[in-house]
Amino acid sequence: MQIIGGILSGSLALIADAIHNMSDALSLILAFVARKIAQRPADDTMTFGYGRAEIVAALINYTTLILLGLYLTYEAVVRLFNPASVDGWLVVVIAFFALLVDAATALLTYALSKQSMNIRAAFLHNVADALGSVAVIIAGTVIILYDWRLIDPLITLVIAGYILWQSVTEIGGAVRILMLGSPPDLDTRAILKAIRTVSGVEDVHHLHLWQMQEHESAVDAHIVIKAGVWTEADRVKLAVKDALRDGFGLSHITLELECHVHACKDPQEVGHIVAN
Repeated sequence: MQIIGGILSGSLALIADAIHNMSDALSLILAFVARKIAQRPADDTMTFGYGRAEIVAALINYTTLILLGLYLTYEAVVRLFNPASVDGWLVVVIAFFALLVDAATALLTYALSKQSMNIRAAFLHNVADALGSVAVIIAGTVIILYDWRLIDPLITLVIAGYILWQSVTEIGGAVRILMLGSPPDLDTRAILKAIRTVSGVEDVHHLHLWQMQEHESAVDAHIVIKAGVWTEADRVKLAVKDALRDGFGLSHITLELECHVHACKDPQEVGHIVAN
């Protein structure tokens, strides 16, 4: 309804708000489908499971929002130089009904937003949509009172700027996970130090830290056992796992134990040497 109203009234700000609302609705649908896929167990082709389906969905959502934000920015700049006629009353009426829907949805998700990160994100999106509708109402009111048509592209730029800011600041997390980056809340040097302080550990190398999915961090490392302690290798391995699990919340831990005599030659402390 908002898009049709935006076309009929000539308001780019109303269309921008409608696109933002529609993108949020589509993103929730995509997130729901991705969550269902993510619950599938691991199989022969996806040995890590399907948990990253939600990350892929997030990347698609944020990329789409960035493209929409850039398009709205372009259209707003064009209208700054060629202001169009806008039906202020139609803008206000349609934006008011959109505000009621956004506010009602936000109220429905408010209680659950305190317990769930996903619901909290949906709640914040609804609040943002409601604020966008308020901005459009202000634009329509200004047009009614003063016939200042530049307010429409200016409000559009504000909405587009918010979409771009929100998307650019959030997309990095999805890219980091897909690029196997280390979890942002973990200190790699602190983990190396913690492993080296375990009794029986001589050194550690080839350390890899990554996120299997949003809430599941993993570590892979080679542990060198001190001379004379090889018979206690299992005890050392369990102690290292306990230190990583209790101290850093790592849930997936893979350790390769090496005798100090047969340890890797010239190893990298973090990562591994890639053959050319």
